[in-house]
Amino acid sequence: MAIETEFSFHSLTASARRHIRVFQIHQFLDRFAMGLTVAVVALALTDRGMDLFQIALLFGVYSLTTMVMELPFGGLADNIGRKPVFLAAVVASLISLALFLSSSDFYVLALSFAFIGFGRALRSGTLDAWFVETFKANAPNVDVQPALAKAQWANAMGLGIGAILGGLLPDTFGSVAKGNGFSIYDVSYAASFGVMLVVFIYTMFAIAEEPRQLSPSALKKGFANIPSVVGDAGLLALKHPTLSMLLAALALFLIATNPVEVIWPTHAKPMLEAGYANTVIGVLTAAYFFSIAFGASLSARIGRMFKRRHAVTLMATMASLTAVQIVLALQGNIFGFVAVFVLYSVFLGACETPASSILHSCVEDRQRSTMLSLRSLIQQLGATLGLVLTGAIAESYSTPIAWIVGAVFLLIATILAGLLARRLGAAIRVSQA
Repeated sequence: MAIETEFSFHSLTASARRHIRVFQIHQFLDRFAMGLTVAVVALALTDRGMDLFQIALLFGVYSLTTMVMELPFGGLADNIGRKPVFLAAVVASLISLALFLSSSDFYVLALSFAFIGFGRALRSGTLDAWFVETFKANAPNVDVQPALAKAQWANAMGLGIGAILGGLLPDTFGSVAKGNGFSIYDVSYAASFGVMLVVFIYTMFAIAEEPRQLSPSALKKGFANIPSVVGDAGLLALKHPTLSMLLAALALFLIATNPVEVIWPTHAKPMLEAGYANTVIGVLTAAYFFSIAFGASLSARIGRMFKRRHAVTLMATMASLTAVQIVLALQGNIFGFVAVFVLYSVFLGACETPASSILHSCVEDRQRSTMLSLRSLIQQLGATLGLVLTGAIAESYSTPIAWIVGAVFLLIATILAGLLARRLGAAIRVSQA
C-alpha cells in the first residue's frame, strides 16, 4: 500500500481545493433536499390515513427496492459514467416526490417509496467515486480521509438544517396549504421538490466528468456488462482479506447502531412532558445530524492522533462507540439521555471516513462505484438484521437491553478493526523495508 502524505487544505492545488468546495456544496444541497422530508415523513403518512402497519410496509418497499437495485446500478455507473447515473437518481427522486404530493392512495404511495429506493440505489457509489478519483488526480498520494470528512460534514449539515426547516414549514405555512386542500406536510415535500430541481441544475453545470459514450448501444453494453462488473467486485471482496474484514466489520457496526438511530425517539419520548415532546424530538433529530457533522469534522484530527493509520482510528472510534452505546442504554432521564446521545452521534460521525479511506485504498477506479454499492448493500442487510433482532429483544425485554445486546456486535466489529489494523500495519512495514 502506497504511503500517503498528510492532508493540508491550504497546500493543495487550486483545482483540488475547488473540487472539495464544489462537492461540499453538492452534498449539502442534495442532503438538504432529503432532510426537508425526513423529519415529517411518518407524520405525513399518518395524515394521509396510513396506519403503522402500512407505514412499515411502505418502508419495506423502499428497502427491498434499494437492495435489489444497489449493485447493478453501481456497476452501471462504473461503465457509463457517474454523473449521468446520479442525474437519473435525481429524476427518480423528483418522480417520487411528485407521486407523494399527488395522492393519498396506498398503492401510489408504495410506488413513490419504490422510486425513493430506486433513487437511493442510483445514488450509491456514483459521485462519491467521482469525488475520490478526481481528488486523487488533483492531489496524488495525499491522504483522502480529511477530504472525505469535509464532504461528510457538508452532508450531515444539509440533513440537519433540512430537518429543522422541514419541521418548521408545516407550522408556518400549513394553514395556507390546508386552506387550498393540501396536507400541511405537503409544504415540506414541495420545498424538497424545489431544492431537488436545484440539485439537478447544479449537478449539470458544476460537476465536471470526462464524457463517456451514451448512445443506445453504449447503454445496452453498459447493462450487459453489469453481471461481470458485479461478479468481479464480489470476487475482489472475497479474495481481498482487507476488504472482507472491513465489510464484515461494517455489517456488524450497522447491526448494533442502526436500531439506536431508528428507535431512539420511542425510547426518549416517554421521558418528556406530552406538551412539548414532539418539539424536543424534532430538535434532537437535528442535533443528531449536527453532531454527526461535528464528528466528521473531528475525524481528520483524530486520525492525526493515530498517525493517519485509518484502521487504528476506526478501531479506537468503534471501541469508544461501544462504551457510549452501553451508557446510553442505561440513561433513565432526558437530560442524561440527551448528553450521551449527542456524544454517541459525534462518534458515529467520526467512524465513517476512516472506513471509507480504507475501502478506497483497496479498489481501482473501474470498480469503485460497484464496491461502494456492495458496501451499501452489506450495510443495509446488517441494518435490517439489527432492526429485526432489536425489535424482538425490545418486545420481549426492553429497549435498553436490546441496545446492550447490540453493543456486543459493535465489540466484535471493534475486534475485527483491530485485526485489520494489524494486517495493514504489517503491509506498510513490508513496503518500507
